Amino acid sequence: MDELMAQRVAKLDTLRAAGVDPYPPRSTRTHTAADVTAIVEAFAEGSDHAGGVEVDVAGRVVARRDMGKATFIDLLDGSGRIQVLLRQNALGGHWYESLRLVDLGDFVGVHGVPMKTRTGQPTVGATSWTMLAKALHAPPEKYHGLADVEARQRHRYLDLMANEETRRVFTTRSRVVSAIRRFLDARGFLEVETAVLQEEPGGAAARPFKTYFNALDEERFLRISLELHLKRLVVGGFERVYELGRIFRNEGLSTKHNPEFTMLELYQAYADYYDIARLVEEMVSTVAHEALGSMVFNFRGDEIDLTPPWRRITLHDALREHGGLELDEFPTEAALRVELRRRGLPAIPETGGWGKLVDTAMSHYVEPRLIQPTFLLDYPVELSPLAKRKPGNPRLVERFEAFIGGFEAGNAYTELNDPIDQRSRFDEQLKLRNAGDDEVEMLDEDFMFALEHGMPPTGGLGIGIDRLLMILTEQPSIRDVILFPQLKSLKE
Repeated sequence: MDELMAQRVAKLDTLRAAGVDPYPPRSTRTHTAADVTAIVEAFAEGSDHAGGVEVDVAGRVVARRDMGKATFIDLLDGSGRIQVLLRQNALGGHWYESLRLVDLGDFVGVHGVPMKTRTGQPTVGATSWTMLAKALHAPPEKYHGLADVEARQRHRYLDLMANEETRRVFTTRSRVVSAIRRFLDARGFLEVETAVLQEEPGGAAARPFKTYFNALDEERFLRISLELHLKRLVVGGFERVYELGRIFRNEGLSTKHNPEFTMLELYQAYADYYDIARLVEEMVSTVAHEALGSMVFNFRGDEIDLTPPWRRITLHDALREHGGLELDEFPTEAALRVELRRRGLPAIPETGGWGKLVDTAMSHYVEPRLIQPTFLLDYPVELSPLAKRKPGNPRLVERFEAFIGGFEAGNAYTELNDPIDQRSRFDEQLKLRNAGDDEVEMLDEDFMFALEHGMPPTGGLGIGIDRLLMILTEQPSIRDVILFPQLKSLKE
């Protein structure tokens, strides 16, 4: 035990010796900090008190100023900060002297009257106080005590305690998720929950986490997507469904990737990807307005305007516009590979076919330039084995990705509902896997059995909630919008 902690433990023992429970089982709070501020601001002109109103407030002690026979403390609760004035003549000698046992970080309750100081600051004039929870560690200093990024992410409770901006980000996250639910519920979508432990990790090209189901004596996988189970529900007759769920992909960490993340997926029967694009631009702009108060905000030095309609451009046209690359001149994998090498593109994949090379070119030339909200349309079929082919061009599918601020924020298809074509696509994915590409879609026979019973024309969407929050709150890393991101253990 270090010296500072020992001093706090000694104060704890002193409280107990005096018959005071430093962790009482219950407390009384009639007003929040914001409530008291509102009462004071409503005082009559020239008045400095509330005329007999008494309040009980509670919160963490975040500041203290001793002034002889008077002490000011600041309490922080979920609504904000309120100043408390504790006078010796109001508390009595014993309770005023006992304030020496109160440290920064402690939770205390205060009974008193709302008042206004000579400087006009809303304050509670205390007539009594109670210890609610004694903190054994000092809180991080506001300005330079918790600057280490990993410490903030590993000990999020300290980050929330010390940084108002962190509290704002996660308050915004909660508001965004609630606004998404309201938007979809109002349009007849049904929120559902699907299995996290699955027999087959389908619906995305990603490496899964494996676990073991003891009761069944079988291996299971944590889900990498919500898609295939939600489509089963469309087959079953639910025409509009969505899920906000955790996804697990056993892959790398980066500023844009966390192995555990939150995904919104929705499926709408009798819709295509054009219908879903209209829904996306309306939903995201509405949610931003509710959560931020505006559809216009700054992100990395650019002013982003989410006001619909968003720009729509095909992947072919975007590569021509931003990269001077005419895909029709390089219709084979070999030809496109030679061209990308000639151009000196980094990290050209050795496997994955023509579609994977197109995706590499798109990531290099196009994605960083899509600052204003944009739908990038019509992707190679190799990249989208669950999407319907585009009429007149069987090499492409009806798919879009939504980009904001140079980030991919959403992915949507006109869903493939032809079971014969779908099985053929899975077979092609298997060929790619056998050729060395391990990022392919895996066959799910139960999903195929469902599809063979008939699925209506359907539009589907996936939006990464964490990516969307990075954009809306201007955060540099996905870990800054996840309360408890995955970090390497500190164990030896």
